[in-house]
Amino acid sequence: MPEGSPDPQDNPGVLVHPPILYAGGLLVGAIFNQFMPASFAGLISSRNLILWPGIVLLAGGIILISMAVRQFRRAGTNVPTNKPAVQLVTDGVYRFTRNPIYVSLSCIYAGLALIWDSPWTLGLLVPVLITMRFGVIAREEKYLTAKFGAAYTEFLSKTRRWL
Repeated sequence: MPEGSPDPQDNPGVLVHPPILYAGGLLVGAIFNQFMPASFAGLISSRNLILWPGIVLLAGGIILISMAVRQFRRAGTNVPTNKPAVQLVTDGVYRFTRNPIYVSLSCIYAGLALIWDSPWTLGLLVPVLITMRFGVIAREEKYLTAKFGAAYTEFLSKTRRWL
């Protein structure tokens, strides 16, 4: 490897890039809904009972992800999971959750499922979250522990994984 070149192994080796995983769940949910239509209509008395929470989740997710990404950029570290972590970020929104970007993606996903009135899509959030937990987050935690040592271990002990 030429001197000064980034190490291609310096990343957590996640199972799937998180935005692709969430987009895939949304796509599969939309396909299911196309061929086997479903609605929350039987469970609710008014469309507004799912529309407004969906809008709130979507907006909250967009705000939170923009804050988290801005903090990564300010710290000079990479956002994509296939690139090396350069700096450990533990302040701002990272004081409340170790994974604000994933919380954001989950909120955006759930918000869209509600706005689209798609129980299939909402139900598919469960396998997405299981894949995130074991195929992404577990690998990231192992990588970050090896890379940042005691500083990351302390962060783990003080900050929740999700909320």
